[in-house]
Amino acid sequence: MVSAAVSRRVTVVTAVHGPSARFLPEAYASLCAQRMPVCWEWDWVVQQDGTSDEVRRYLPDDARVSFRQGRPGGPGVARTVALARAEGTYVKVLDADDRLTPGALARDLAVLEADPAVGWTTCRVLDLLPDGSTAGFPGDPDDGPIERGTVLDHWKRNGFRAPVHPASLCVRRELLIALGGWMALPASEDTGLLLALDAVSRGWFSAEAGLLYRKWEGQVTGQSAHVDPAELTARTTVAEARARALAGLGWSYPPAPATPAPTPPATPPAPPAP
Repeated sequence: MVSAAVSRRVTVVTAVHGPSARFLPEAYASLCAQRMPVCWEWDWVVQQDGTSDEVRRYLPDDARVSFRQGRPGGPGVARTVALARAEGTYVKVLDADDRLTPGALARDLAVLEADPAVGWTTCRVLDLLPDGSTAGFPGDPDDGPIERGTVLDHWKRNGFRAPVHPASLCVRRELLIALGGWMALPASEDTGLLLALDAVSRGWFSAEAGLLYRKWEGQVTGQSAHVDPAELTARTTVAEARARALAGLGWSYPPAPATPAPTPPATPPAPPAP
């Protein structure tokens, strides 16, 4: 049975590797700045993608923070392994080089607690540029629900660009576990998860900026391998196939109530013996 304390917690999951470790203090500061609803708390589960000594020294001495290391496998593997320590009702993504804005966690919780039919939330994201300035994205959806299939349709029609940013995801833990966590891809593993969530459940978009997405020379999405045509084709193909297979199976979250089996007619009594 889940304790009351654990059920009122959101677990923030962060994958980190050596080059991005220096940004962890800023990520932590953005967590500490969150004002949580009454009786709610956060914990921070940090998983290193690798076993070097570059990361630990950037982490605070805080009982709410747990840190583990593992053999390299990419950010999707690191986050999925971290789920073994995620005990909160909800799981919030926070990449090591990003920062939450004030109120981000409270807004996620307000939506998910108010409507059990919403499986996940995303929010407006601002690029955090090297000079400290920020820049928004054109074409954000309206504040409100995202119906099933909306993300996949937009992604296909717009050159594999999703209408919402997977780095801002907050999701019900049981739904995340049911889908197997993040996809086993060298990149776009978070987009693959977003498409899978979109296939089986309604989402929500908050038009208030909730994440500062750092742009810097070492980020994985800025490397040449990220746009290699052969790998890009493979990533998008398998991510789309997974989403369409999930949609085709007819499973949804929350699951539809089971239909009770019909009651068999009563057996008539045997006629009396002559």
